[in-house]
Amino acid sequence: MSMNIALSGLGAAQKDLNTTSNNIANANTFGFKESRAEFGDVYSSSIFSNAKTTTGGGVQTSTVAQQFHEGSSIYTNNPLDLRVSGSGFFAVADHKTDTNNYNLTRNGAFHLNNNNELVNSEGKFLLGLPLNKDSNTVASYDPEIISIKDEFENPEKTGNINVSLNLPNKETAPKDTPFDFNNTDSFSRSTSSTIYDSLGKPYKMTTYYVAKYDPNTAPTNANTWEVFQTVTNNNGEEIALDVKAGSLPTGYTATGKTNAAGEAHIGYIMKFDKNGQPFPGSPEIPGDDTVDPPIDPVPAVAPSPLKIEMETFADAKIDLGGADPAQAITMNYDGVTQYASAFEMRKFEDVDGAATGHLTKIDINPEGNIIVSYSNGKDVPVGRIALARVPNEQGLAQLGGTLWNLTQEAGPVQLGDASQGSFGAIKSGTLEQSNIDMTQELVDLITAQRNFQASSRALDVNNQLQQNILQIR
Repeated sequence: MSMNIALSGLGAAQKDLNTTSNNIANANTFGFKESRAEFGDVYSSSIFSNAKTTTGGGVQTSTVAQQFHEGSSIYTNNPLDLRVSGSGFFAVADHKTDTNNYNLTRNGAFHLNNNNELVNSEGKFLLGLPLNKDSNTVASYDPEIISIKDEFENPEKTGNINVSLNLPNKETAPKDTPFDFNNTDSFSRSTSSTIYDSLGKPYKMTTYYVAKYDPNTAPTNANTWEVFQTVTNNNGEEIALDVKAGSLPTGYTATGKTNAAGEAHIGYIMKFDKNGQPFPGSPEIPGDDTVDPPIDPVPAVAPSPLKIEMETFADAKIDLGGADPAQAITMNYDGVTQYASAFEMRKFEDVDGAATGHLTKIDINPEGNIIVSYSNGKDVPVGRIALARVPNEQGLAQLGGTLWNLTQEAGPVQLGDASQGSFGAIKSGTLEQSNIDMTQELVDLITAQRNFQASSRALDVNNQLQQNILQIR
């Protein structure tokens, strides 16, 4: 009996040594979680035994429990090196066509394979969640393979431009009239940007702002502005881009002017109230200041963003090389003001226009959104990294390669978004080191060694006692 007890002690000490040695061996394994051997005593009795004098039967290994506390961070220059800061696991699948059969890992060392898919060092595919293009919200929690295109699809023509700017309220009117984009003394401010046709060919679009006096205010206050646009043709010549008939809302009547060359250039008028906000007053008659609406009243209803549609490129005499001949540009003024501050272009965003772009950069934000940047200036969200949680992490089955398999003991898996609810955030350019405390492991190693020696000694003493008994004559 005592020999069996000593043998069980040797086995327990050996299990403790094996567990500690495995922890030490994986001290540099990314995402590794330390294990701890847990033991229980062996005790048995029957109705014919005396419980007061019955000894235990030795020791047995109850479980080798994993400890899922977080490891420290190691910082890299690779944006595809990821760590989960908080609760959650990455989900990786063996096959593209079976994304509902996946394993979990905390090792976030990923890279692109030859098909531009995100995989780990073993070739397992990182799973993500599809996004709605308009709102960048999760469209479905059915996981899918994350694939990144090397080129940004097909070129797209410019259709909408979002503009937000401040026009200074104390801007003197230009000394020359009428407006002529070839005469710098006939306009107050100008800005330029690039727009694209349906073939992805770039054109330079210039916007001119002309400050106007108003008889209802101080002579140096310009609360009325005329705005004109031009676009370059294939020869680099500036061509007038006129307002499309019928596209202006009330209060923003087009103003027809004739430049020095005798050509009409149709722009539009923007008026502002005393608070520096767009004024949706009565239509203005270009060139007749006597019928301007009063400026003092504040509009009862705030005006909606000003939308002005410009004439097509074809009307601007631009050869589109076989592309769509009817390409109109809609200017969406949202957040235009006239404050007592400097001229400021807050935003001039080409919403949909783009040339063909090549992959230049990949960024992953704390929410797990994968933002791909292309050489044409477009930043495209291609998906969101899926995180997984289970109620009982210690119920997960180890597979090796810092992978865990789902089991009934672990409980039902839940997929979700990083930084939402109980899910942790995702840190790009960072890897999670193993959570091994080397000092504690070395102490455990010494303890396990002492236990092994003590059990060996007990076995040796038991052997000597049996030898003494056998030598009795």
